[in-house]
Amino acid sequence: MPLITSKEMFKKAYEGGYAIGAFNVNNMEIIQGIVDAAKAENAPLILQVSAGARKYANATYLRKMVEAAVIDSDLPICLHLDHGDTFELCKDCIDNGFTSVMIDGSHHSFEDNIALAKRVVEYAHPRGVTVEAELGRLAGVEDDVDVSAEDASYTRPEEVIEFVTKTGVDSLAIAIGTSHGAFKFKPGTKPQLRFDILEEIASKLPNFPIVLHGASSVPQEFVTIINENGGSMPDAIGIPEDMLRQSAKLSVCKINIDSDLRLACTSAIREHFNDHPGHFDPRQYLGDARNRITEIVRHKLVNVLGCNNKADEIVAEYNKSVK
Repeated sequence: MPLITSKEMFKKAYEGGYAIGAFNVNNMEIIQGIVDAAKAENAPLILQVSAGARKYANATYLRKMVEAAVIDSDLPICLHLDHGDTFELCKDCIDNGFTSVMIDGSHHSFEDNIALAKRVVEYAHPRGVTVEAELGRLAGVEDDVDVSAEDASYTRPEEVIEFVTKTGVDSLAIAIGTSHGAFKFKPGTKPQLRFDILEEIASKLPNFPIVLHGASSVPQEFVTIINENGGSMPDAIGIPEDMLRQSAKLSVCKINIDSDLRLACTSAIREHFNDHPGHFDPRQYLGDARNRITEIVRHKLVNVLGCNNKADEIVAEYNKSVK
């Protein structure tokens, strides 16, 4: 299999009532942990790279490691730019082998968001690359994304038809109550997603793939391990997994997961150093981190996303599209 776009993935996901996991990658161990999980569950993958990841690991290294993952797994994998905030960044990724990009113009006015997304689409589509855009703004902090609660806003369903029609984007990220980072809700408050907004958007955009950002669940067992081994993460709260599964059964075809991988990685490393204070070989503690990432991703693929054992049908859809 070559790297593929999200088009075939989203078509089958919408029809099947499941979602594709879009997992952020920053280094080799994270990529290997995710891909090992997908191989075990025969699941498709979107491996996504943020601007922060490009700065940290170098875009070429990340792209080549994802290409290695395709060779190793022979799974349908899409390489996606997460939260591209300029045309130039999207163009660079398109020119360098990405099969999908997100242009995030949600901080602009509605009209300027449309103009920016349309410009990216007009460059991407002739080159066989799919485009995701965002309407509404998610609160929270993750990499270069930093939106205060005061500046966050739900997606307005009355705007989605005009936005999708004028831009030609292939998928739309919406704001219905998810948020970036590991501290999504205040202690004592009940996490809640606005399914009424999701359902209204789905009714206006039938068969159109919707995306949820900021959808990590912040597993409390990882938070506990971190805090018991020298960390300090009080009040870390995420999105309940049953809400994410419900959204996947509706029109959500892509669910972004990043913080849960970071928590898995950090909890394993902190635990390893407490248990083995004399270790200094990175292969020892990063091996534990990779294994824990595999465990959480397998759980997500089966119990949250429902995309386990779906790789073959996406391969078949891809083969049909290229004939």
